[in-house]
Amino acid sequence: MPETLRTERLLLRTPRDEDVPALLQLLTEPQVAQWWHGYDEARVRADFLAPPADVTVWALEHGGTVIGAIQVSEELEPDYRHAGLDIFMGTAWHGRGLSSEAIRAVVGYLFAGRGHHRLVIDPAADNVRAIRAYARVGFRPVGVLRQYERGPDGRWHDGLLMELLADEHHQSLPRASNG
Repeated sequence: MPETLRTERLLLRTPRDEDVPALLQLLTEPQVAQWWHGYDEARVRADFLAPPADVTVWALEHGGTVIGAIQVSEELEPDYRHAGLDIFMGTAWHGRGLSSEAIRAVVGYLFAGRGHHRLVIDPAADNVRAIRAYARVGFRPVGVLRQYERGPDGRWHDGLLMELLADEHHQSLPRASNG
């Protein structure tokens, strides 16, 4: 069970049965489904309520409403230890900085609470909105994953591999003043 995380505007908590209709509705919005396609109730339950042991999922709640989800997969092999993130949010909440806020909370948890030194995220190369949100948190592009995933159109599409290192993240945090 993941820890509950809080930000100024969001509650990140374990998804519950009563969240399934909201998550399904969000995942089937055209602007979300173009990146997160193929969801029905059974897949929502499997992916978000009963994920594999190496995956942690948080429902994103804003003002008592579920507006999306963020999931983390962890590679715990000591020589390759890192975590990967994925997030989706309903279109009504796009453009408000909420995705970056949620990502920042999870990044802080993964670096400070879970001891990771490297985080990766792999948006579709043409998902400009997502790439901007990740860059605001400090993720940097490291390469294009050619023909990385099949889209809802049945064609293969490129992905953009982005990463954030703990050292870079800590250097970008505001410094406390002694004034």
